[in-house]
Amino acid sequence: MSKRTSGFLVLLILLLTAGFTAPSKVPEPKIPFDPEKYICYRASGPVQIDGDLDEAVWSKAPWSDNFVDIEGPLKPKPRYRTMVKMLWDNDYFYIGAYLEEPNVWATLTARDSIIYQDNDFEVFIDPDGDTHNYYELEMNALNTVWDLFLVNPYRDGNPANIHAWDIQGLKTAAKVNGTLNDPRNKDKGWFVEIAMPWEILKEAAFPKSAPKAGDQWRMNFSRVEYRLNVVDGNYIKATNPASGKPLPEDNWVWSPMGLVNIHYPEMWGYVQFSGKIAGQGRDSLKEKPEEKVKWALRKIYYAEWAARAEKKRVPERLEGPWAERERPQDQRLFVSSHDPDDRKPF
Repeated sequence: MSKRTSGFLVLLILLLTAGFTAPSKVPEPKIPFDPEKYICYRASGPVQIDGDLDEAVWSKAPWSDNFVDIEGPLKPKPRYRTMVKMLWDNDYFYIGAYLEEPNVWATLTARDSIIYQDNDFEVFIDPDGDTHNYYELEMNALNTVWDLFLVNPYRDGNPANIHAWDIQGLKTAAKVNGTLNDPRNKDKGWFVEIAMPWEILKEAAFPKSAPKAGDQWRMNFSRVEYRLNVVDGNYIKATNPASGKPLPEDNWVWSPMGLVNIHYPEMWGYVQFSGKIAGQGRDSLKEKPEEKVKWALRKIYYAEWAARAEKKRVPERLEGPWAERERPQDQRLFVSSHDPDDRKPF
């Protein structure tokens, strides 16, 4: 037995004997698999993190399409526009975002507060695309940050996130086009600018290094938006008159999920890194045929969870053009060893 295989078996035994729990059901996304795609070009010079996206270094970086509801076409288009753009150099991955907003509001000031309790902007990065060991960053218009490292999606059971983890060397800025927390006038929106060091991001990459030209990383960007009322000259969350509880927030994203759960990394978009300077030529996105295979395996994963939730036998055949062959006889659910040399198909 190889060292790698024995290590995996030890981990599996530990998970089972430690009372590893997982949800009773993992819903399948209700939209076709068609993640967004973006070419990230190199920065033409130093990027000053001050929230100003009008600087020359950003001028040639393309904007993404407008964000959509997290459920995609199942829900109406968002009330306000959100867009993101990206750059990179040898040291950092740069993110700029614009959030249209007539009522710029934020309350949380302590780092690692639960930022999505405010209106916020969120970043999700899975460097090797295996849906495990990924980064989450949230920030509000006060430039308050919450950064997490997730060992696995919450659907795969606990432990999931490392709350006390910080992105060392992170740089962020927020710039308001209007007046923060002042309902006496209407605002235009707010801008986000972020620099995330490769020295940290490479820890979850395979191999453990910054990307090279042509590499693709899985990412998504999200915006949480609450409906607000004005009471005694202050913004407060709008509430349901019957329950007195705040109305559910809107979730607007770059790449739609097909359900209200951002923690489905297999549905995130593809960001391909280009060796060209922004504005000095264009690259095309490389289609990877193995992604269709990974999605077919993911469909089996959903079917296994659905059968388990209904206490039924896992079907021997799955419907659809991607399922032309018999399922593997081994019906066990996969458990990732998180060993970078022991890659799983998803």
